[in-house]
Amino acid sequence: MRVIGLDTGTRRIGVALSDTTGRLASPVETVAGADVQAACQRIAQLVAQNHAVAIVVGLPIDMTGNEGPAVRRTRNFTRVLTQATQVPVLEWDERLSSAQAERSLLANDMRRDRRKEVLDQAAAVLILQAWLDSPARRAFQARLKNPLTDDRS
Repeated sequence: MRVIGLDTGTRRIGVALSDTTGRLASPVETVAGADVQAACQRIAQLVAQNHAVAIVVGLPIDMTGNEGPAVRRTRNFTRVLTQATQVPVLEWDERLSSAQAERSLLANDMRRDRRKEVLDQAAAVLILQAWLDSPARRAFQARLKNPLTDDRS
């Protein structure tokens, strides 16, 4: 079960991919985010190439739990992405993922120019790994195995 994780931004979108067991996230690439249609087409290609069964998109909820303009932009992006792909697009709270990714890159003494190149991918890895480690992944897998199961009962 491969899943793609995304850290969306207005200029760049970090992309991560799980291994075939659906347990470990790794960075893939950074997609230009200014042209939403082109970005969604590229992500759809990655879904097809990797036989991904879902996409997890980081939802940038602020620290107080409020949904500001960044959340609205992300939700608009996920609507376009849902139309461009044939897989479920799931939202995941990504509070502090970019800050955590930057701290990790700094701790590894990565040069500033290199950090800028991989920061969005590192944040996508953190978002996807958090989802992979969560009960939400196990529930999603169960629904894939038995699509008639409704977890609202």
